[in-house]
Amino acid sequence: MATGIRDKVAIIGMGCTRFGERWDVGVEELMVEAFEEALADAGIGKEEIQAAWLGTCFEEINAGKSALPLSLTLRLPKIPVTRVENYCATGTEAFRGACYAVASGACDIALALGAEKLKDIGYGGLPNWGANAGTLAWQWMPNVTAPGAFAQLATAYAARHSIPMSDLKRAMAHVSVKSHANAALNPKAHLRRPVTMEQVLAAPTVAYPLGLFDCCGVSDGAACAIVATPEVARGLGKQEIVTVKALQVALSSGEELGYNAWEGDHFITTAKCSAEAYREAGISDPRAEISMMEVHDCFSITELVTMEDLHISAPGEAPRDILDGFYDRDGVIPCQPDGGLKCFGHPIGASGLRMLYEMYLQLLGRAGERQIENPRYGLTHNLGGMPYMNVCSVTIVGLL
Repeated sequence: MATGIRDKVAIIGMGCTRFGERWDVGVEELMVEAFEEALADAGIGKEEIQAAWLGTCFEEINAGKSALPLSLTLRLPKIPVTRVENYCATGTEAFRGACYAVASGACDIALALGAEKLKDIGYGGLPNWGANAGTLAWQWMPNVTAPGAFAQLATAYAARHSIPMSDLKRAMAHVSVKSHANAALNPKAHLRRPVTMEQVLAAPTVAYPLGLFDCCGVSDGAACAIVATPEVARGLGKQEIVTVKALQVALSSGEELGYNAWEGDHFITTAKCSAEAYREAGISDPRAEISMMEVHDCFSITELVTMEDLHISAPGEAPRDILDGFYDRDGVIPCQPDGGLKCFGHPIGASGLRMLYEMYLQLLGRAGERQIENPRYGLTHNLGGMPYMNVCSVTIVGLL
């Protein structure tokens, strides 16, 4: 039976740019910014990197379809470099390639970098898919917008659990208030202004019941991880070593589209993927054992239902846990301590690695004002696509 990659891969260095509307730089400068921080953190020379993965999703105008932009920009030493794409899980997909290379013994040190310059390519995010979203969007769902699809998730959830929409909207508003408060402490976040419950509830509607503050925006940015074996990490003199406890990916099989095995109120892929991740990590009670999370809060309702799909809140109980502060920065399991997609930003190819960057900082005690006390396990969760057709990835990291 497969045992997985638990503790076979160590993160020896990470870097992340400031996210936002980075009109002053191109995607190459973002790559270099994230890479230089990661390389300095790892304490190695780039000639020691033996393989690399580049994650970009929509950014084919500047970054292109091949992996050459990463190799050329970073002047990598003629090593194998692979470009990957998997919707909003693209950054985690790059990380998975690097981790599997190290875990398999194919190389000792590998690089994963995710970058996206969405502002330059005209990606609208909320209004439409944009010209570079690919044929899938235009052929299969030409009239669908992301807010419209995820708004249906909210109405389905309210109906399934007999929750008044006014109560659900208050829980969704708390999700956004929490993320804004956390991002205010983060110098690299895109949106750093706190908001109140009243502001969120009074904001213009984008797609009922989602208001303006329920939706993440469009950002530029890059994030990077350098991974190696734990033995290499020790050889570099690392006193505390962050290792990968689990890394799982699940994609929709099509049953959601048939509406025959799905109520439309949650994500089948997340429930499946997280269960496999807990098994790989040796976690039996995630509500008791997970210390902190970065999850895919493209919309506030996504974060809310994800708390249940991760088997932490019981079905129908996520709104109560959220309003009770269970997921606040000073709560039992802080969620989005860096501000999340909502406020740190969502340059698609970089988001999965950005989430890991925060977990890495927290585990090493480097998160400054956002620091969580004595974290044990950090979980990251990406969700790409729509509620009824998506890819999900779950990664769990912790100290060796």
